[in-house]
Amino acid sequence: MEPLLLPDISNLHQLDVYEQHGGYAMLRKALGMKPEEVTDEVKKSNLRGRGGACFPTGLKWTFMPKQESERPHYLLVNADESEPGACKDREILRHDPHLLIEGCLIACRAIRARTAYIYIRGEYVFERERLMAAIKQAYDAKLIGPGNVLGWDCEVRVTHGGGAYICGDETALMESFEGKKGQPRLKPPFPAGAGI
Repeated sequence: MEPLLLPDISNLHQLDVYEQHGGYAMLRKALGMKPEEVTDEVKKSNLRGRGGACFPTGLKWTFMPKQESERPHYLLVNADESEPGACKDREILRHDPHLLIEGCLIACRAIRARTAYIYIRGEYVFERERLMAAIKQAYDAKLIGPGNVLGWDCEVRVTHGGGAYICGDETALMESFEGKKGQPRLKPPFPAGAGI
């Protein structure tokens, strides 16, 4: 069986190696599409979240407001991995961080966001350093940031939390991201409408 998420490619965390193996090609394709078309492609693929609920990604993206307004859209990625014994996120962070960055940019395109925040657990020092190095490579290559070569300005930033299990709940993660105690919010309002 061939691994789908973590192929056996040395130095895949390096931008040049990632691009040699098709990296950022899907982002370029997505930028040639309307946001709704990107969402439809992801819905057709049946891509699901990697958390316990395995929620359909494309469906989740449809919850975001369709119109752009003075209130910006953001993408907040949960790479906290606080479930006991879980190691699904850290392997991507260690070995294929550009895959995460590219996925963030595609998601931002679909939901009309211009900034992605990746929330990573505080104990993941090596993983955070590896991710930050990959983000720097992408900025240096002008793949992300203002005035990038792709013609679509989008920022990617990293923040870290305390690794609390409760932050697996999206609203608790949002609370922690905002510097508050990571406790779930009452719904409604729902995260896609109220946000951070």
